[in-house]
Amino acid sequence: MAPIHPENVSILEKSLGLTIGDNFGLERDPDVIAQLIGDTRSPNTKKAYEKDLRDFFLYIAGRQPDRGLVLEFLHLEQKHAVAVVLKYKAYLIKKKLSEATVNRRLSAIKSMTAMGRKLGVCTFTLEDVKGEKVESYRDITGISASDYASVLALVDRSTKKGKRDYAILRLLWDNALRRNEISSLVVGDFDAQSATLQILGKGKGTKKEVVDLSRKTVEALADWLIISGKAGKYKEPMFTVLAYNGEGKPISGEAIRRLVDNLSQKVGITKKMSPHRVRHSSITTVLDKNNGNYRATQRFSRHAKPDTVMKYDDNRQKLQKQMTDILADLV
Repeated sequence: MAPIHPENVSILEKSLGLTIGDNFGLERDPDVIAQLIGDTRSPNTKKAYEKDLRDFFLYIAGRQPDRGLVLEFLHLEQKHAVAVVLKYKAYLIKKKLSEATVNRRLSAIKSMTAMGRKLGVCTFTLEDVKGEKVESYRDITGISASDYASVLALVDRSTKKGKRDYAILRLLWDNALRRNEISSLVVGDFDAQSATLQILGKGKGTKKEVVDLSRKTVEALADWLIISGKAGKYKEPMFTVLAYNGEGKPISGEAIRRLVDNLSQKVGITKKMSPHRVRHSSITTVLDKNNGNYRATQRFSRHAKPDTVMKYDDNRQKLQKQMTDILADLV
């Protein structure tokens, strides 16, 4: 057996002399909000947590949250903590904030409390603090395929910008992609041979999902990559700014929104158009063409719940209007 080097003996002796757990020490007073923010992937959720928790502590304690103030709240007894949060909820309602806003702010407090319990600095729960009931309504009416064809026809596909814009517009319609799914694409996400695209879908974290592409979309993407000189540069952003002051930067979701809105206005579409309105239009059209096949439509739209697809179908068939007309004819 080879002798142990003296230096290693010293390290071994020090390790054996430590109290169990010394190498894995945590701060005595954890920063719960910092841990909550650090544990959250979405930049938008991070901002919402920071804003909502700041509002809560400003109202309850009259000052910005810091480590000590947060721990003071988390060390409250159950009934005291619930009373404090209910007082804040009453304040939000008195301000006539929407149900969704009230619920979002309460959710931030509950998330902070849950993190506090994980870290062992909180013993209460806020299960008794109920959110406001929300009757959700979203206008999911869209435009017809012929209207969108007019938008596509307006693009000058002989230019570099036109080829980029046409490829973006095809992805919005043919695959009902969200604008952030498009703006986050890199060249390597596109596989022309298999006619597929890898996207960071909503709520999927860092895991990419593969969607199949139409022949027209494959051709549009290939044309753009060739003219832009991006072909083979797999790590580069798929779609970039072409203006001199921002050339080469990834195109933003807001730029995609402006593209859709401007072209739609030029062809005379009166509805306020956006990438998400195009998505609504695609999903409704798919339901029309597959005779209301929920399962196929859900696969296409990538909605987590089939109930969402049902809302599109109700809107498409105008079921409420049909029932109203039936009742009206009876009296």
